[in-house]
Amino acid sequence: MDQITSMLKAKNLKVTPQRLAIFNVLCNTVEHPSAESIYNALQETHPTMSLATIYKTLDTLKKANLIQELNVGEDRFRYDAIIHNHPHMICNHCGQVYDLHTNVVDQLISQLQSETDFTIESEKIFLYGTCSDCKVAH
Repeated sequence: MDQITSMLKAKNLKVTPQRLAIFNVLCNTVEHPSAESIYNALQETHPTMSLATIYKTLDTLKKANLIQELNVGEDRFRYDAIIHNHPHMICNHCGQVYDLHTNVVDQLISQLQSETDFTIESEKIFLYGTCSDCKVAH
């Protein structure tokens, strides 16, 4: 929790129990939760926290570049505390979002920049398919 407090302070953000709780959820999951999922996860420990507070806090954290907002083609956004660019894989069956840790994208970007003389400043890559759990179930 001290690390999360330091990260908030480094961005000149007021350290509130709500911000700590929400950011803590994001820093300690690989699931890329929606605002509603975060709200549900915090109901037991923070029963008075509203969904509006979750949305406002997520927006504040996003603007401070502490989290990234992902639009993976659903009716809602997902959130990720890993802010460096990295591709995501999304299962078309269960909706799970996975981080893809590979340097292939960096190699591709380097090649594209070399071939096109276009400076790529950022990217969002989403790969859609079927996760291993859903392959077994179907």
